Amino acid sequence: MSGESVTLSLCGDVMPGRGVDQILPHPGAPELREGFMRDARAYVELAETVSGSIPSPVEFSWPWGDVLDVLDEAAPDVRVINLEASVTRHGDFDPHKGIHYRMNPANIGCLTVARPDVCVLANNHVLDFGRSGLEETLDSLAGAGLRAAGAGRDADAARDPAVVPLDGGRRRVLVLSMGTPSSGIPLDWAARPDRPGVNLLDRPTRDAAALISRRLLKSRRPGDVVVASVHWGSNWGYGVPRNQRAFAHALIDGGGVDVVHGHSSHHPRPIEVYRGKLVLYGCGDFIDDYEGVEGHEEYRDDLRLLYLASIDSETGGLTALRMAPFQARRMRLSRAASGDTEWLRAVLDRVSGEFGVRVDVGRDGMLAVRTTVPTSTGRQ
Repeated sequence: MSGESVTLSLCGDVMPGRGVDQILPHPGAPELREGFMRDARAYVELAETVSGSIPSPVEFSWPWGDVLDVLDEAAPDVRVINLEASVTRHGDFDPHKGIHYRMNPANIGCLTVARPDVCVLANNHVLDFGRSGLEETLDSLAGAGLRAAGAGRDADAARDPAVVPLDGGRRRVLVLSMGTPSSGIPLDWAARPDRPGVNLLDRPTRDAAALISRRLLKSRRPGDVVVASVHWGSNWGYGVPRNQRAFAHALIDGGGVDVVHGHSSHHPRPIEVYRGKLVLYGCGDFIDDYEGVEGHEEYRDDLRLLYLASIDSETGGLTALRMAPFQARRMRLSRAASGDTEWLRAVLDRVSGEFGVRVDVGRDGMLAVRTTVPTSTGRQ
């Protein structure tokens, strides 16, 4: 039996720290402790070298660029981002990290302008400035009216899903957030009963997925749509490790999860529709300061995707997936040109083919998926 549709907007890594923070109205301290860069303003200079002058300060909407118009046109019911930065003034650099991201809390308008319903935080940069930085991040988000999932002041808070009510609470979208060490999250960042941290899985196993599903089934109501947002895997490459695929399938098999929202890679990775439900193995970067940083050019990490997934709230099944392509230039997202859109289509079509998914371009310039294998049973 089909129910009403819920449309989700999903994207990969939103990183408003470092160079992005420096062009916003209230730049924080530019100090860095990277092996090759000591001042965040140098990332602005790199971007300007390859893309042209960036006005400073920019409006809070600048990094999102054309994305805001697309969101207004699509009018998704729930917007989910992976916020990969500390929102803090603290200067307690984690000494074991080589890269640190922080945004001045005074620049929180850079997030609120996009109106995210949930910021997932179980990633490898949210504790770059220690537990004090994490607590200020949580306070900053709460003060701006933004829900968070995946990090908290104790293990229970980090594990609890964010709940977004729809239709006056008649329907809900639940978003839980978790990360794995394969994405670079240090083991000691894990939240404990008496310690703030992130919801960290030692390994993405079937047993771990079964435990997550059992917890969800205790609180899940009829008509709920459940998103499992997972920060996992390497930065580059299209291959999906066997344990990631098994974990994603087990989350769905357990009856608790409808959408697997994967991220950590710097570029989009394969798409799967398993038993009728959506698995995004990697959404790629979205907002960052990487223009001008050399290396891995074959992956075209200047091209970004916003995923718009329509989900049947009765069955949890995917009814449509459209993807809006953008290009990062001058630290701003602009609609991708037709040639770049075709490049993205061809790559995603190729790497998703073994998962039974093909990718087309619509007349509106959006990418769309179709399946080539039955989705009622999926592929193992």
